[in-house]
Amino acid sequence: MNKRLFVLLIVLMSLSLIGIIFVQGYWINNTVENNEEQFSFNAKQILTSVSNRIQYREFEEMFFPLREILDSIDEPDNKTIRQLLDISVDNTTKSFARANDILEEDHKLFSSFINLDIDTVRLKNILNRNTDSAERSNQNDLMKQNSKSKLERIQGLTDLERVDYEVVIGEIASFIPIHRRVQEREVEYLLKKELEEREIKVDFEYAIYSNALATKVRSDDFSLDYPTTYAIPLFVNEEGVSEYQLYVNFTGKKQYVLSSIKGMAILSILFTLIIVVAYSSALSQLMQQRQISQIKTDFINNMTHELKTPIATINLALDAIKNPKIAGDSEKIHRYMRMIREENKRMHAQVENVLRISQLEKNELNIKKEKQELHDVIEDAITHVSLIVENREGYIKMHFGALKTTILANDSHLTNVIVNILDNAIKYSEDEPKIDVYTENVKNSIVLKIRDQGIGMSKVAQKKIFEKFFREHTGDLHNVKGHGLGLTYVKRIIDDHHGQIWVESERGKGSTFIIKLPLIS
Repeated sequence: MNKRLFVLLIVLMSLSLIGIIFVQGYWINNTVENNEEQFSFNAKQILTSVSNRIQYREFEEMFFPLREILDSIDEPDNKTIRQLLDISVDNTTKSFARANDILEEDHKLFSSFINLDIDTVRLKNILNRNTDSAERSNQNDLMKQNSKSKLERIQGLTDLERVDYEVVIGEIASFIPIHRRVQEREVEYLLKKELEEREIKVDFEYAIYSNALATKVRSDDFSLDYPTTYAIPLFVNEEGVSEYQLYVNFTGKKQYVLSSIKGMAILSILFTLIIVVAYSSALSQLMQQRQISQIKTDFINNMTHELKTPIATINLALDAIKNPKIAGDSEKIHRYMRMIREENKRMHAQVENVLRISQLEKNELNIKKEKQELHDVIEDAITHVSLIVENREGYIKMHFGALKTTILANDSHLTNVIVNILDNAIKYSEDEPKIDVYTENVKNSIVLKIRDQGIGMSKVAQKKIFEKFFREHTGDLHNVKGHGLGLTYVKRIIDDHHGQIWVESERGKGSTFIIKLPLIS
C-alpha cells in the first residue's frame, strides 16, 4: 500500500473515531441538560400545586364559619366584626389544634393580640349579595343548598363572590402565625404526593420564609445556599403580593437526572470503548502487517543476496575446474572443490535456519533431550568456529567457573545455539574477534556468558534482537551477512529448554549474551 494512502486512511479513521466519541459526549450532555430542564419544569408545577392546595385548604376551613356569621347578621359593626374574628379564628385554630394538638390556652392568648383592621365595606358587599341571594331562594332551594356537600357549595360561588371571600379570609388569616396556618406534615405530605403522581423518586428539604426571614415551618436539613433551590409564594393576595415563600431543595436531583439516562449512557460508553479497542487492535495489526510486509521484502532481498554470492562462487569454481589449464593442477582442483563444498554448506545452513524457524512456529520440531554436560557442549561448539577465529587472528578463551554442569538438553540444537552466538560475535567484530566464555552456578541453575569486544548494539536493538527477521543497521560494515533468523532460532531453543536468554551491550564496547539453564541432579 502506498505510504501516503496508508497515512491518509489512518488519519480518516482516527478523525471518524474522535467524531463518534464527540457525538456520544454531546448527546449525553444534551440529554442531561434536557432532563434537568424537564425536572425544573416539574418542580415548578409541583410547588405551584402545593401552594394552591395549601391556600385552598385554608379557604375551605375558614369559608364556612364566615358564611354562617354573614347569614346571621344584618349590618356588620365593630361588635359583629370582633365576633366574626373571634369565631373565625377560633374555628380555624381549632382545626389546626385537631391536627397538631394545640392547646386552647394558646388560642386565647393569641386572640387577645388580634387587630380589628378589617375592610367593613367589603363585608357589607358580601352581606348584601348574600341577603339578595337569600331573598331569591325559596325554602326548597335552601334545603337543597344545605344538602349539598361543602365542595359543591364552594364551587357554586360566582367568581366575584369567591374573590370577596378570599380577600376577607386572607385578611383574617393574616393575623394567624404561619406555623399555625401551615403545618410541616402538610407540606411534606403534599410534596410527596405530587412527586408520586409524577413518578419522581427524589429526596427533598423545605422551608417557609417570611420576607427573607426563616419561620418555624422547615425541615431539619434545609439550607438556603443549596445550588438548586426552587421557590413559590404562599397565600397570594388579590394584588399578587405575598409575605411568605415556600423554598424546596431537591437534594436527590442530580442522581435522579443521571439515573434516567444511566442505562443508555453506560451502553453508549461501553460500545464506544469496544469501538476504540477494536480500532486500536485493527490499527496495531495493520501496522504489524505493514512492518512484516516490509521485513519480508527486506528478507527476500537479503536472502537473494546471501544465496546469489555462493551460487556465483560455485559457478566460477566449476568453470575453473573445466578449464584445461587447471585440469592438470590437482592442488587448485582440490582448492576449488573445497570452496564448492563450503559454499554449499553455507547455503544449506541458511535454508536449514528458515526451516527450523518454520517448524518451531508450527510446533513440529521434535527436540529430544538427554543429560548433557554444558562444558562439553560449549567446547564442541567452539571447535566449529575456531578456524575462522584463528584465520582472523582472534581468540576464544574459556573461563569455566561452574562446578555443576549437568543439564537436560538436546546436544545438536544447544550446540547450534552456542555456534550462532559465537558466529555473531565474530561477524560483529571489526578487528580481530576477542571472545570470552564464562560459566557459573546460580542456585539451581547454570549461567553461560559469551562476551565479545565487537561493535555492540543500541538499546532499541537489545529489545528487538530476538525478533524474527530483525537485523540492526551496521553502517558501513558490509562484511556482516545474515537474514535475522539466527537469534530467533536461539531464543526458541532456549525457551524449549525452559531457560532464559538476554543481552547486555553498549555501542563500541561489545556485547554479552547471557543464557540461564536449569540444572538436574
